[in-house]
Amino acid sequence: MSEKTSAKIKTYREFWPYYLKEHARAGTRAVHFAGTSLATLCIAALIFSGNLWFIPAALVLGYGPAWIGHFFIEKNRPATFTYPLWSLISDYRMAWAWMIGRLPEELAKAGVGTGR
Repeated sequence: MSEKTSAKIKTYREFWPYYLKEHARAGTRAVHFAGTSLATLCIAALIFSGNLWFIPAALVLGYGPAWIGHFFIEKNRPATFTYPLWSLISDYRMAWAWMIGRLPEELAKAGVGTGR
């Protein structure tokens, strides 16, 4: 389980390392990547089709895997509950860092070992 912070995080610069620590396990990150990818596909489908059913689909397919990862793999409370916008931004930032090969570096800077 990750460390708890009693003080409210005031800046995104402080939030990013906290977010990475809340995603210390590779399995948690994997289900986040899957959820972020599925949600992004739903948003793209919404834009191209105009079908509003893709909105709830994006929410369920995006948050569902992420929350399962937190509750059952990481065993912590999703940061989305306290920091919804920063968490959404960080989901995409983490996925992008993974896609370009910079996630191990970001995890190391946050003090997260990549072997977990």
